[in-house]
Amino acid sequence: MIRGERVAAILAAGGSGVRAGVRKQWLEVGGETVLRRAARALAGCDAVDELVAVVPAGEEERGLVEVDGLGKPARAVAGGVARADSVRNGARAAEGCAIVLVHDAARPFATPDLAARVAEAAARDGAALAALPVTDTVKRAAPRSDAAAAAHVEATLDRRALWLAQTPQGFRRALLLEAFERAGAGAAEATDECALVEAMGAPVTLVPGEPGNFKITGPEDVARARAALEAPVAMGVGYDTHRFAEGRRLVLGGVEFEGDGLLGHSDADVCAHAIGDAILGAAGLGDLGRHFPDTDPRWKGVSSLALLREIAAKAAGRGFRVGNCDVTLAARRPKIAPRGEEMRARLAEALGVAPAQINVKATTGEGMGFVGRGEGIAAHAVALLVRVR
Repeated sequence: MIRGERVAAILAAGGSGVRAGVRKQWLEVGGETVLRRAARALAGCDAVDELVAVVPAGEEERGLVEVDGLGKPARAVAGGVARADSVRNGARAAEGCAIVLVHDAARPFATPDLAARVAEAAARDGAALAALPVTDTVKRAAPRSDAAAAAHVEATLDRRALWLAQTPQGFRRALLLEAFERAGAGAAEATDECALVEAMGAPVTLVPGEPGNFKITGPEDVARARAALEAPVAMGVGYDTHRFAEGRRLVLGGVEFEGDGLLGHSDADVCAHAIGDAILGAAGLGDLGRHFPDTDPRWKGVSSLALLREIAAKAAGRGFRVGNCDVTLAARRPKIAPRGEEMRARLAEALGVAPAQINVKATTGEGMGFVGRGEGIAAHAVALLVRVR
């Protein structure tokens, strides 16, 4: 609220995200969606009283989940064909608010301070936008009759008069709705809402923006956002135990040994299971039981190497590749060392890495606990994942 007037923050998230190859508002970076991260910044502004997310029609429920629980009343409304249609819908939904902030959900790095400064300027002057002064020399290209021809400079512009527009942009709600009304169908041609206000002859105040407040437009921007929020490496720890059972094959690290096998829904490869859990943990994907429950007949008797292939693919879906894995087997039997290299090769093949990236070692348990009594085998694993995107 600003001097007794309520402020609504409109999150423009109704686009298809074609240039980024994905609907950007639902893209996860740093453990939460782009939309929620942008909404969190606006909700953190003391001047903002409520949030309005404008999302693709039919996805209002999903949108509400993303903006709810941030400490401010929230709602989600359906967007339209063009950006102007979506923002107009959001402004209409913000009844009871004299001031509206319009912010691209694809700009998840704006700060509450920036939102406060834009809201204050809009309340005072009617319209305002965050923007950065141009620092590079700017050239205007001459018109080309042939699109394939090389571009040529027509003029050098005075950069001192040029600013790069960002969001949030702020307005007195009545002024913004009037601008939409006057523009009519032509509103769809505007690239931002300030252009509509400018067309009315109304002043728009420039508020110094933030260099980090970039817009996620293409794949390179997604990579930049991930680099800002996500660590280049991630580590996970895995632990698994299985008891011995007569009449079953004994498989460890994808290699079959002589003797009684281990009890389990799959082939009970305790070595592969511990590694799989470590990878899932590093990628933030839960555990083995979540993805391969023992109630699912698809995984009955399956090779745990197949599970590792699935797990590596799931980690890749989160932008990771396996850097290395280290596993320790606690077992009185069988002897692991003679077949350690074979185990490394099998595990490495399943994970799509070189054998040098896998380490397998063993201990006997020194006669202590269920391992020392020869009742079963335990495995401890650590996995390091490297971010590739």
